[in-house]
Amino acid sequence: MTAARTRVGVIFGGRSGEHPISIRSSRYVVDSLDRDRFELVLVGIDRAGGWHLCSEPAYRALNQELTGIGTTPVVPVPRSGRCGLLDPSNPRQALPELDVVFPILHGPYGEDGTIQGLLEMLDVAYVGVGVLGAAVCMDKDVGKRLLREAGIPVVPCEVVTGRRWAREPAAVRAAAARLGSPLFVKPASLGSSLGVTKVSTPAELDAAVELALSLDDKILIERGVDGREIECAVLGNDDPQASVPGEIEPGATFYSYDDKYAADSQARLLIPAPLADAQRKTVRDLAVRAFRALECSGMARVDFFLERGSERLYVNELNTIPGFTSISMYPKLWEASGLSGSALVTRLIELALERHAARRQRDARSR
Repeated sequence: MTAARTRVGVIFGGRSGEHPISIRSSRYVVDSLDRDRFELVLVGIDRAGGWHLCSEPAYRALNQELTGIGTTPVVPVPRSGRCGLLDPSNPRQALPELDVVFPILHGPYGEDGTIQGLLEMLDVAYVGVGVLGAAVCMDKDVGKRLLREAGIPVVPCEVVTGRRWAREPAAVRAAAARLGSPLFVKPASLGSSLGVTKVSTPAELDAAVELALSLDDKILIERGVDGREIECAVLGNDDPQASVPGEIEPGATFYSYDDKYAADSQARLLIPAPLADAQRKTVRDLAVRAFRALECSGMARVDFFLERGSERLYVNELNTIPGFTSISMYPKLWEASGLSGSALVTRLIELALERHAARRQRDARSR
């Protein structure tokens, strides 16, 4: 008798501005899924937060937006360690129950602990970090504080809320001036470089702050580092492993949203990064330390700046649901480390199931 395949629900789309990138990232996971071991179920979340069960042909026809065409509106429900799907208009209809969820949701309502909290409540296994790790990594301010506490070097910055900017803009400008020039102004809790501005003169600061505050109520004004952009992928639960490091050579003045995702991007990915052996070891060691310091599990991509001249290494941030597009670093770094796309997706699902089984055992002992 053939063993039943594990049913994997790939969740994509979402409410954030990174909705189109999520759709693109999900393609890699879908195409890399070992169909001999896993049964694919596609669940899209639209811009309004509605859940849709998608047929594969409808999914393949998607471009930048989940339209709802060819889908069934559903809501998630708990099913004894699985995630059930219920069609509210036809509750008697039998729909697939998910053994494990693979969320490919970038930005708010995906990487910030919210979908992770929902999946915890449903008592279903899911790929990637837990609630706490997702939340602290998404908030660049809190993440930096924890990294500093762990003795991991981060770039100096000033944290500014919308309320502070409204009340004391002169004090914010003075604090920014003390950081030097250039500066980078960025929302505290967005990814894909959305809302990030490079500020080269004081006259540019106000517009950059206003842009970032239009997207998030807390922002960072960060000292610019004249450095190389190094990235390292981490994989694992209790015994995380780091990939070979890679380097990004931006095609613009910095690695912007367009530089990451535009079809005509001039950015170059150097894998492995041209580093000395000692530097390579330091990157990998710091990546694992940062992964642990921020309570991560499953996967994360750790982004660094390697300052020119001083050769000082700074951790910039951790991305807990990194991009999985055709030009994204996370899968490419693991391919260069000897793990194919199929093997990577399989390992991430295995890690999710292992963590879920351990959590259920702990829960059973505590009752």
